[in-house]
Amino acid sequence: MLYVNNLINSFGDFKAVNGANLTVEEGEIVAVIGPNGAGKTTLFNLITGHLRPDSGKISFKGEEIHGLPPYAICKKGIARSFQLLNIFQRMTVFENVQVAVLSQHNRSMNLFRPARNMMIDETNQILESVGLLNKADEISGSLSHGDQKILEIAIALGNQPEFLILDEPTAGMSPEETVATMRLVKQLTAEQGLTLLFCEHDIDIVFSAADRIMVMQLGETIVEGTPKEVRDNEQVQKAYIGGEECLT
Repeated sequence: MLYVNNLINSFGDFKAVNGANLTVEEGEIVAVIGPNGAGKTTLFNLITGHLRPDSGKISFKGEEIHGLPPYAICKKGIARSFQLLNIFQRMTVFENVQVAVLSQHNRSMNLFRPARNMMIDETNQILESVGLLNKADEISGSLSHGDQKILEIAIALGNQPEFLILDEPTAGMSPEETVATMRLVKQLTAEQGLTLLFCEHDIDIVFSAADRIMVMQLGETIVEGTPKEVRDNEQVQKAYIGGEECLT
């Protein structure tokens, strides 16, 4: 479904992504891991059109998408959440998701008053699916950090994606919130037939949730395989994990 081949992106003399390779099959849950500065978020920005690669190839369902703007890639069925919260803090929970739903249905012009009674059922269905329907009328900025991260996932779902990218979906959450969020993500993936690509620092979460894992270091893909293959890989243990005991 997604194919990334020898992707390179530089900021001046610094190569943030330097030979990244990734394959994601339809219906898979794939994790990208690596130490801070490995290039994970830059990779996601390249896939979603927020950055343009210097060289390399990105294709989605057989169509090359590198160089397209973010809105065009979103229309093709790829949606994402961000490492840093990216919601409308002063709007209600309902309005945040409604914006995405209206945009996906090409009804984002004259958004506010004329849109108030549009796509209500569709928006409520998304809120219900993520457990936020009872908070629909609350101002988004008043939510807990965990609920704001869930709201961002709901906004992404409002774009009706086939392929969902989550950049550290549990960052800043308590252990209980982390477990509940990843359980929700796996449930949504299964129920809605989504393909999922995510980045996460919690190794336990990664190895329990992912079908396959890609490991980055210094902008480069050093291994891609099943959790067992990654766990047993000596290069991963030495270069990223810091020893086999960290993977057990």
